[in-house]
Amino acid sequence: MKKFLALILSLAMVFALVACGDEKTDDSQNNDGDPSSDSPVAITLATGGTSGTYYAVGGVLKTVLDSKLTLSKLSVESTGASVANVNMITDGDAQMAILQSDVINYAHEGTNSFDGAPETNALWVAGIYNETVQILAKPGINSVADLKGKTVCVGDVGSGTEINAWQVLGAAGLTKDDVKAVNGSFQDGVDQLKDGKIDAAFTVAGAPTTAIVDYATTNTLNLVSLSDEELAAIQEAYPFLIRDDLAAGTYTGQDADVTCVAIQATLVASEELSEDVVYEFVKAMFDNKDALTKGHAKFGFLDPEAASAGATVTMHPGAEKYYKEIGVL
Repeated sequence: MKKFLALILSLAMVFALVACGDEKTDDSQNNDGDPSSDSPVAITLATGGTSGTYYAVGGVLKTVLDSKLTLSKLSVESTGASVANVNMITDGDAQMAILQSDVINYAHEGTNSFDGAPETNALWVAGIYNETVQILAKPGINSVADLKGKTVCVGDVGSGTEINAWQVLGAAGLTKDDVKAVNGSFQDGVDQLKDGKIDAAFTVAGAPTTAIVDYATTNTLNLVSLSDEELAAIQEAYPFLIRDDLAAGTYTGQDADVTCVAIQATLVASEELSEDVVYEFVKAMFDNKDALTKGHAKFGFLDPEAASAGATVTMHPGAEKYYKEIGVL
C-alpha cells in the first residue's frame, strides 16, 4: 500500500512540473511589451503613404535604430496616415505611430473624426518636426479664396489632411457648397492635377515633400500662399495652426517665399508598451540624431526640449523618464 501511495505522489509531482513548464512557455511567448522577456518586443510603426514624409521618416528610424535597440524590434507599415494610425494603435494593430499633433488631440477629446470612437490609448512620445499645410494648384490660383468653385483634393476620407483642409477653407469663408471636394491620397491628388482632372490638392507634410518635388521637375509649380487676412482668420479659429513659411527655393521653380500654416509631426506609442521599451527607443533616437539626420533632413529639427514641450496629451512614462533624466522636464 505504501509503495502504491508513493507511486501516486510521484505521478502527481510529474504532472505538476509539466503544467508549470507549459505555463512558463505560454508567458514567454506573449511578452506584451514586457522587457523581461528574452525576445525583443515587436513594434509596428504606423506611418503614411509611400510617397509622403511619414513613411520616409519611419524607414530611417528603422534603418538607424535596428542595431541600437535591444528590447524591441521595429517594422514600418504604410498607412492612410494620422487618423488611421490612431485607430491602429487603439485596435492593437500598431504599437507606435507618426501622426499630426492636432489629430492626437481630437482622438483624446473624441472630436472630429473620433466623435463616438473608443477612447485611444496612444500617448505622446516626441514632437519631431513641423508639418506644413501645402496647397498645390494650377497656375492662376493665388489665394485660398480663389478655390471657390474649383475641384480640390482634400486628402483621404477622415484623414488629418482632410480636417486641416476644411479648417483652412472654412477660415477663408468657403463651405462644402463652395468647393467640389474629392478624396484621395496626396499622390492621387498630384496625379489628377497633372491630368487636369482637378484644380488643387492639399497635403500636410514636412517640406520638401517628395510628391511635390517630383511634380515640380516636369510641371509648372504653383503653391498657394496665404494672404495676411487668410492667415489671421485661420490662426484666430485654430491657434494650434502656426505660421510656417516655405523659403524660396524649397522646390524647383519656387522663386518666392510661400506663407503657410503648420502642425507638428508627432511620435506616439501605445500605453501597452512598457516604460523600459519606450525609454530605450527615445534615448536611442536622440543619441543617434546625427545618423538620423543623414538619412532624412527632418531629423535635423529633432530637439528634446521642443519634442517634450509640444505635448498636448498625456506623455508615455518611458518618454517622460528620458526627458526628466536629461533635465528638460
